[in-house]
Amino acid sequence: MEHKVTIKESSSLYSKILNTILFSMLIFFVIMLIARYRKREALPAGFRGETSEDFNESKDIDVRFSDVAGNAEAKDNMQDIIEFLKDPDKFKKFGVKIPKGIILYGPPGTGKTLLAKALAGEAGAAFIATSGSNFVEKYVGVGASRIRKLFGEARKKAPAIIFIDEIDAVGGKRGAEGSGNSEDAKTLNQLLVEMDGFKDDENIIVVAATNRLDMLDDALIRAGRFDRHVMVGLPDLNSRYEILKVHAKNKPLSEEVDLFQVAKQTVYMSGADLSGVMNEAAIYAIKEDNLKITLKHIDKAINKIVAGDEKKDRSNISDLEKKITAYHEAGHTVIAKLLNKESVPKVSIIPTTKGAAGYTLINPNEKMFQTKTEILNKISGLLGGRAAEEIIFGKQNITGGASNDLQRATKMALTLITKYGMSEKLGLVSFDDREISLQNELILNETKQILDKIYKKTLDYILLNKDKLEAVAQSLLNSEIINENELDILLAI
Repeated sequence: MEHKVTIKESSSLYSKILNTILFSMLIFFVIMLIARYRKREALPAGFRGETSEDFNESKDIDVRFSDVAGNAEAKDNMQDIIEFLKDPDKFKKFGVKIPKGIILYGPPGTGKTLLAKALAGEAGAAFIATSGSNFVEKYVGVGASRIRKLFGEARKKAPAIIFIDEIDAVGGKRGAEGSGNSEDAKTLNQLLVEMDGFKDDENIIVVAATNRLDMLDDALIRAGRFDRHVMVGLPDLNSRYEILKVHAKNKPLSEEVDLFQVAKQTVYMSGADLSGVMNEAAIYAIKEDNLKITLKHIDKAINKIVAGDEKKDRSNISDLEKKITAYHEAGHTVIAKLLNKESVPKVSIIPTTKGAAGYTLINPNEKMFQTKTEILNKISGLLGGRAAEEIIFGKQNITGGASNDLQRATKMALTLITKYGMSEKLGLVSFDDREISLQNELILNETKQILDKIYKKTLDYILLNKDKLEAVAQSLLNSEIINENELDILLAI
């Protein structure tokens, strides 16, 4: 028996439409959640509702100018800033407008941050520190927002010192064609707006630090903004002596240690380098269970800062490589001692952790100015190692050991013709770094001709003093290290 069964759909057309809509809404909701999560993770901390450490605040700074050795001129430049923050009414009576911003510029490690802290400490002002890189963001408005936040915080804490380290990260020169729509330009513009918006009674000074003043945008360093520029250079002999005394204050020194003599051996070292020397010397003394820091420890510390630690395992160095290194360093020594009349406290053919097969520690003569002849002789000193290799081992057997020497010699020759106006062909010109390129055929040819000419003179000079070259090299092969007294005997000085 057959049964006819009729099956009816359980859902109407309206139900199908409703289910489709609900399902689509669910998918859309899930997609939105994922998108919002990813966007939230991509944003900077301050834009996710989290705390963001964009700058550091300190109210009671215990650093004073007495803690900053050397830099007498820089400290003098800041004295009126201190007086203004302490007693602004005295200046207002005379209609004096104190500088809104100070640029501290100079090589790394010379104490720019320490000077800014000492300024705040002397003036009893809050110290709010940040870095230019904190304002560099790819997200629209983030950099400008952080600038506003920084200055807003300073107004609450006034009198205050805002310190922006590495300001070139945010205040570098803008392109000639203009880059007003870029995020970096908006951030820089916001910084300019905030500085222009200072009122005379706000008692806020902005101090910025940079290694390259010439890289900053002109709008940033004009009058009314960062209008006071303070050079913080490498310390001279007396300043190095004062810095060493500061860093040796709490360290037990042996009676034989003469810090003034140490200062003579640390030409071109920054304050940070000198701090490192005393710290490393103390570590060496502790390792050897000495009760006091001796000259030997300080000597090892200087060598470590300049060239790195001596390698203990030298089993992979062949006798030929050792010989090449000895003549290479002897070449540098002969030029330094005989031609340039420089001090050479130490020559070594022991490889170091910084990749040097050996090194010649030279203390150049400290002078405010150098003549063209002196600069060319310094280039000769850099080329002395390569010249000695060619004389002893032949042109086909020279090594790549002079690569760093060649880089420095090329830079020095380039500076001579493009900065100092000492080129016979280029004449009295001086370019900034963006205008200098070795792709320029005229500059390249002039640089090459100077180096070739000096190299030939270096070869001739070492050939003339080949007996002294041999004496230094053989002594190095025998003892690996020679000090200045031994060199003077070998070179009959």
